[in-house]
Amino acid sequence: MSSAARSKPGTRVAPSPAEPLAHQVLAGLAQHRIATTSQLRRMLRPHGTRQLMSRVLNRLRCEGFVDRTLLPDANRTRTNAWYLTPQGARLARDLPVLRGRPPYPITSTTAASLKTPHTLAVVRAHLAFAEDARRLGHEHGPWDWTPEVSHSIGEGERIVADAVMYCTVVEGEHRRKLRAFVEVDRSTMSSERLAVKLIEYARLFQYEAQPVGRRRHAAATPAWLRWYPVFPRVLFVLTGASRARLENRISDLQAMVAQHPLVSALAREVRLGAAVLEDLEQHGPSRDVWLSLTGGKPRAWTDL
Repeated sequence: MSSAARSKPGTRVAPSPAEPLAHQVLAGLAQHRIATTSQLRRMLRPHGTRQLMSRVLNRLRCEGFVDRTLLPDANRTRTNAWYLTPQGARLARDLPVLRGRPPYPITSTTAASLKTPHTLAVVRAHLAFAEDARRLGHEHGPWDWTPEVSHSIGEGERIVADAVMYCTVVEGEHRRKLRAFVEVDRSTMSSERLAVKLIEYARLFQYEAQPVGRRRHAAATPAWLRWYPVFPRVLFVLTGASRARLENRISDLQAMVAQHPLVSALAREVRLGAAVLEDLEQHGPSRDVWLSLTGGKPRAWTDL
């Protein structure tokens, strides 16, 4: 899938109840790769029942369009994570809401189990933003969060964001259209590797693609302008470790901003922030739970 196709925002805050729920489930799984029954309910029918979502999923499974993997749970409760089968992916390609974004099916339960922990953490982050936006009257729904968006950064290398988020902040008669690259970190990589992601975003910010046939001395423009009117904010969402360890990882991100010249230049032009996933879920992303990577007091993501 091309970057341009995958990074376009949706146009509605939430799916219309008039649309068949089965179609919305297929589109949601095509968009987000894997999700639990509860996550799909919160995403697509926040005022519906779990039983309604379970019935739709089980029917789609009987028809061969979705499958599931059982998540390990210390409480011995059954939690299913759902994903599209190849047959479901073929059907989902024709859904208008995907707008030309081909879905990627997961070919086996083993493949699903490998992708599940990180993918579900990314869905958790999306739901925190979506539920906060719904509460505040902002515009951000299931199709305004595009996972795994890839962009070239030159020299044959690419950066893959965990997600690109679109949100229209509504404040009375005033509307602000905001975008963000979102990186969800489960503390499974070293702090140094996490901080290096900032260098990749700095390279994307500076990268100028040279069109074929253009003279080298002709003025080039940043490649990211092909998809975004302004460079999106970069938000790190951290989880999977103690509070002290997560705070240390945020400090390492701030150190990268202070010490690396390319990242320092990025920080002068682009809003950079980090927060703990559990804080987003408990308080909401619009509360003062974000730390700017340039320093200062906690604030909302919209105020970084």
